[in-house]
Amino acid sequence: MKNRKERIDLMVDLIRNHCISSQEELASRLAEQGYNVTQATLSRDLKMLKTTKVPTDRGTYMYILPDSNTLKDKLLAKGAADMSPNFQSGFISLRISGNIAVIKTRNGYAAGLAYDIDMSKAPEILGTIPGSDTIFAVLDENLTHEEAMEVFGRLLPLDQKHHYR
Repeated sequence: MKNRKERIDLMVDLIRNHCISSQEELASRLAEQGYNVTQATLSRDLKMLKTTKVPTDRGTYMYILPDSNTLKDKLLAKGAADMSPNFQSGFISLRISGNIAVIKTRNGYAAGLAYDIDMSKAPEILGTIPGSDTIFAVLDENLTHEEAMEVFGRLLPLDQKHHYR
């Protein structure tokens, strides 16, 4: 039996480089490499890796790892995404009211984009709450709308047709 560290490294590689949609698919790919694991072991490993299952624009789901842009990379690699920044992020529009930003996305993209916003660790953004196609972002209450637009301009593909105040 091969060791656990090698198995975990292979799991990370498979998740980063392939659209893995289920534990069964992951177990099958591991078995092809000589790692036969039970569903319970696989579940523990996925939890330890802090994987997340996110929807794709094709109505399926796939695993991603924290601190990665693998969803965007995988969709581009499969030819499932257009090269325009708007399509890659799923971003549609941004509107700010008081200290709340409302970000509209394509269906299924809100969670991934909210994750990217949170991982940017912008101190002006206190946190996000994603739905399926909408993200609420709580902004520092002393932030002006102009400053907020500057912050989001670093994180989102903003242009005049995609946002309004």
